[in-house]
Amino acid sequence: MKNLNGCVAVVTGVSHGKGIGAAICKKLAIEGADIFFTHLNADRDWIANFQASIEEHKVKCANVEIDLSESSTPAKLLDLVNLKLGSPTILVNNAAHSTRDGYMNLDAKILDDHYAVNMRATFLLSVEFARRIRHSQTAMGRIINLTSGQALGPMAGELAYSATKGAISAFTLSLSAELAPLGITVNAVNPGPTDTGWMNEEIKQELLPKFPFGRIGIPEDAARLVAFLASEEAQWITGQIFNSEGGFLRS
Repeated sequence: MKNLNGCVAVVTGVSHGKGIGAAICKKLAIEGADIFFTHLNADRDWIANFQASIEEHKVKCANVEIDLSESSTPAKLLDLVNLKLGSPTILVNNAAHSTRDGYMNLDAKILDDHYAVNMRATFLLSVEFARRIRHSQTAMGRIINLTSGQALGPMAGELAYSATKGAISAFTLSLSAELAPLGITVNAVNPGPTDTGWMNEEIKQELLPKFPFGRIGIPEDAARLVAFLASEEAQWITGQIFNSEGGFLRS
C-alpha cells in the first residue's frame, strides 16, 4: 500500500537530476503522490525525461517554468496546480537562491534577491496553500520547508543566504501553531552538506572525515525524511526543524 495515494504534491526548485528537489519528487511518486514541480532555466530535454520518469510510477505529473522571485507567483502557481492535477495537499518549499557575498560585498540587491526567493516566496506559497486547504476542508495538509542549519554554526561568506534561510525556521515554528487547528503540519528539514553536484573532489575530501557514517549526504537521505513528514504517520509532528545531517561534525 502506498502511503500517499490520492495526494497531490507541489515541489519547488527542481531544475536538475542531482538535486534534492528531484529526489523528493521521485520518492513522493514512489509513495503514490501525483507530482507538480517547478523549475527555472532548466534543460528542456531533461525536464521532459524527468517528468516521464515520474510517470513511470503510475502517478500523474506536471511542471512549469516559473520565477519564484515575482510576488504574484504563489497564487498563479497554485491555480495552475489545481487546473492540471487538482487541489494540492503537500507543499515542499525546496527552491533557494544562493550566491557568495561576505561583508565586503553585501549590498541591497544581494539581500533583495535572496529575500524574494528564500523568504517571500516560501512564506506566501505556504499561506496561500493553507488558505486553499481551509476553504476546501481537506482532511490533511503538509508544508515542508528546506533549510540549511543556520542555527548550528556560522556560514561565513554567505550572509544573505544564511539570514534568509534562517528566517524560514522561525516562520515554520510560528505558522505551525496557526495551522494545527486546520490539520496542517508545518516542519523544516536541514539535510546538512549534501552532494548535489556542487562538490568538487577537494571539498568532498575535506567534508568526508566529518561524517561518522563514512559517507557524504545524498539527496535521497533528505527525500526519505520529507516523504515521512508528508505521510499520515507524521500527523502528530509539527513545528519541528529536523537537522538530518548524518551526525555531521562541525568542530
